[in-house]
Amino acid sequence: MARCSSPQPVPQEVRRAADLLERRWQLSIIYAALGGALRFNEFASAVQGISPRMLSERLRELEAAGLLARAVLPTSPPTVEYRLTEQGRRLGPLIEAMCAYAEAPTG
Repeated sequence: MARCSSPQPVPQEVRRAADLLERRWQLSIIYAALGGALRFNEFASAVQGISPRMLSERLRELEAAGLLARAVLPTSPPTVEYRLTEQGRRLGPLIEAMCAYAEAPTG
């Protein structure tokens, strides 16, 4: 009888990414940003139920993690736009796979 192999621990890089993405609202914000640059109020409309304070906090976290870039536009009054970075856009296939999984019939 063959022995079961020992499971490998989750790599640190995967754990760090999962820790960031499993925080409430993060995936919803990234999903909304996959369509292009958004302003704060557009995120607030796209992510139903998030408070302005929490949205602001999550946007800062995603920016600090290198997934979102914040740009102040030279308008009067100045406006702020958020856009996924290259690193953030690389999450697109992962989110698409999650959508496909959720839409697949169970059983």
